Amino acid sequence: MWICKDLGRATTSADPAELGRTVLTAYLAGRDSRGETIRVDVRTDHEGHVVITADQLTDPGWEADPAVRQALPAYLRNALA
Repeated sequence: MWICKDLGRATTSADPAELGRTVLTAYLAGRDSRGETIRVDVRTDHEGHVVITADQLTDPGWEADPAVRQALPAYLRNALA
C-alpha cells in the first residue's frame, strides 16, 4: 500500500477494499475535507486494484478490522483510536 505525500507504506494480506476503507477513514478523521476529492487507490502485488472514495464510507456501523489497523502507519492507527 502506498499513501500519497510520503506518508508511508505497509504490507498486509488484508482485503484491498477493507484496507482502502480503513486508510481513508483514518486519513479523514478530524479533517475538514469539504470541496476536496480524496480517494484511496489500493494496488496489490497480483495486479489487483480497487479505488475507495469518501462517499463509499457511509455505513455508520462499519469498524476497521484490528488486523488491518495494525498494518497502518502509527499516525493513521492513532487517528482511528
